[in-house]
Amino acid sequence: MNEAIINLEDVNLITLWGAQNEHFELIKKGFPKLRLVARGTELKVLGEEIEQERFKQVFERILDHIQQFQSLNENALEDLVGKAPSNDSAKDEKKLGEPTAFKGEPIVYGPNGIIVRARTPNQRRMVDSIVKNDILFAIGPAGTGKTYTAVALAVRALRNKEIKRIILTRPAVEAGENLGFLPGDLKEKVDPYLRPLYDALDDMIPAEKLKDLLERRVIEIAPLAFMRGRTLDNCFVILDEAQNATDMQLKMFLTRMGPTAKFIVTGDLTQIDLPKRIQSGLATAVKLLDSIEGIEVIQLSGADVVRHKLVRRILEAYGDI
Repeated sequence: MNEAIINLEDVNLITLWGAQNEHFELIKKGFPKLRLVARGTELKVLGEEIEQERFKQVFERILDHIQQFQSLNENALEDLVGKAPSNDSAKDEKKLGEPTAFKGEPIVYGPNGIIVRARTPNQRRMVDSIVKNDILFAIGPAGTGKTYTAVALAVRALRNKEIKRIILTRPAVEAGENLGFLPGDLKEKVDPYLRPLYDALDDMIPAEKLKDLLERRVIEIAPLAFMRGRTLDNCFVILDEAQNATDMQLKMFLTRMGPTAKFIVTGDLTQIDLPKRIQSGLATAVKLLDSIEGIEVIQLSGADVVRHKLVRRILEAYGDI
């Protein structure tokens, strides 16, 4: 067994290994054929030479990332490490430094070293589909990355000057958009319901830049009711939580589409909060529009969950409840 030693004297070990060594454990999982021993400012790498070389190339990318961004989060680390090659794949050994888990190009680079890219086959389908189609429905349970991926695609289109504006919308209140009982002005009433969209943007656009884009209305975040009567053109529009839109609301939204717009509609048909007597507009739209050229419906599942590993198990436990 060969042994290689990597000196870590100039590296912030807390950033590298993570709190409670969770980064170190993730790195080890990416290289099951190696034995990694971290002691102080030294890292011992024991195993076959070809695996050691692959590890060194990947580890160098990790150190470069830390030096550039002064941080390392779990998503970035997973992206850098990738997945260990299969035991019967000789081709993997020829591509020493190339992670095999996430082959697609990044969708966008965010602040603090955040790399946003499709992390499941269905998320990759979303990336491919929006190039070929002008309307995309992404349907699936919580945690499947449908909204996050959609926002990333919109930010990419804006950066590439493919569109001039991003419009993000969702039903402001689950049953009827009744905002009157909430304290504050209209913005203060609406913002809590739109917070998930702000959270996604925070990961992809630096704070000052995002503030400027919002103030200039290059990025607009508004409740679904505010779309009525408008023509949305030369923009990328995302309707989130569409399962809580009625038939008439969703028809109204889809018919706002201008000649050069892209629409993504996301929702979870297992979490409809409308009164029982009211049909979800999303369920109707998927049935009526799935066969129309230029519109694609992508069904995500528990296999696409990219939140904490327990989220997938929770979804399985709840089943159809």
